[in-house]
Amino acid sequence: MTYEDMRPGCYDRTARLADMDANHTEAALSFPTFPRFCGQTFHECGDRDLGLACVQAYNDWMIDEWCADEAYGRLIPLTLIPLWDPELAAAEVRRCAAKGSHAVCFSENPARLKLPSIHTDHWDPLFAACEDTDTVLNLHIGSSSTFPMTSIDAPRAVSLALTYQGASHAFADWLTSGVLERFHDLRVALSEGQIGWMPFILERLDSVWEQRPVYGNLDGRLSRPPSTYVRDRIYGCVFDDSIGLTLRHRIGMEQIMFETDYPHGDSTWPNSKAVFEKMVTEAGLNADEAYLLARGNAIRCFRLDRYGITA
Repeated sequence: MTYEDMRPGCYDRTARLADMDANHTEAALSFPTFPRFCGQTFHECGDRDLGLACVQAYNDWMIDEWCADEAYGRLIPLTLIPLWDPELAAAEVRRCAAKGSHAVCFSENPARLKLPSIHTDHWDPLFAACEDTDTVLNLHIGSSSTFPMTSIDAPRAVSLALTYQGASHAFADWLTSGVLERFHDLRVALSEGQIGWMPFILERLDSVWEQRPVYGNLDGRLSRPPSTYVRDRIYGCVFDDSIGLTLRHRIGMEQIMFETDYPHGDSTWPNSKAVFEKMVTEAGLNADEAYLLARGNAIRCFRLDRYGITA
């Protein structure tokens, strides 16, 4: 695909802001495309010095150019880490936080990238840096470089219906890993995964924790039921999930954010406002809940008051 085939808002900042205006969108995080959803492209580079230079160049561009000037407070910086070294990753988180970025990409399943899982203490330096700098870890579906498939000849609709699986796997991992027990202020956002599946995972994990802790290998890992680690810690995102919103009380309305997925093909742009209103009606959200979904939870999760967004 060439630039001529793309909508200019995919790569041109002024066009991006205009498309946001047309879609009633005040502010948005910009996820990486060329580096892939958590910087896998730079991780796969054999030259580690070059890989680190690329990560830092991307991050400097994100903070100093893409999210600066007319875009400040509208395009919220989302930076990358050198995935191959947790100490370097921690240093890059601190460097970017000093420059004004407090959101970073991470993989929904590092093990699929042939990296240690979050069930080890390998990533603790990174998690400590995120906690110290009030930086949110963002886990986008596909950031494990995998997507669900049933068969090679299945229509793409099958994969689109199952894309939530990456987020659901990450959700189960984070609630059972003990990371949220060790790092009390760490926040994680699951991007583009929807939420309708969350109540079942919460119910199932709590059942295992309470009734079969040894069988589930949870004995001693957690001091309380897995579901109790969600509040103020793990955030889900919806762009078209009325069913999930009807189950919001089993998740916590304060943990759900609205997204548009612009400029992907699965985006609700330029009709996101109508989609939002339809979900609010179908799920029976009151005015306070609608506010939390549209703005309040994102402001709280990403501390958007840093950029002048306070209400």
